[in-house]
Amino acid sequence: MRSYTYIAADFDHDENAVKHLRWMKDNGLINFLDAHELQQSYDSSLACSIKRSLKYRMDNSYKFVLIVGAHTDTVSKGGCQLCGSYNSYGKYCAKGYSVDYRSFIKYECDKAVEAGLQIVVLYNSKTIDRSLCPEAVRWKGIHQKMIYVGMDGKYYWDDNAIARAMKGLQ
Repeated sequence: MRSYTYIAADFDHDENAVKHLRWMKDNGLINFLDAHELQQSYDSSLACSIKRSLKYRMDNSYKFVLIVGAHTDTVSKGGCQLCGSYNSYGKYCAKGYSVDYRSFIKYECDKAVEAGLQIVVLYNSKTIDRSLCPEAVRWKGIHQKMIYVGMDGKYYWDDNAIARAMKGLQ
């Protein structure tokens, strides 16, 4: 039985939003089992090894949460073309694996749709800009901004909106 929530994000730019989700969880504002606790992946691993680990986590998840920031749809990390085992002349993997040019994020989005997971897209922003969202999930699931501007003009995490989206409510 799938019981985990899978969180995907551009960790180089949107780690603050992931940390805030985990803070909300730790403080009882939202409740979920984090699929990242199932199996670790290391940046030093081959992209194909990391994608196998991501698939394992996703296979045990019922919900897919994507955090979208300014760079999400342009991230290329995870594509075989960036791997030292990729032969660019012959366009093949020297280790014998299949070649996949998708970034980790695009791979995760495609797999979430294929698996029929509940999709929640949270924007690390005060607006929803679907042009920053990967095509596979751009018009699927619930889309919610994570930030609002207070009466004082300062930016705040919109914990209520995030919690509603995580529960499947708009």
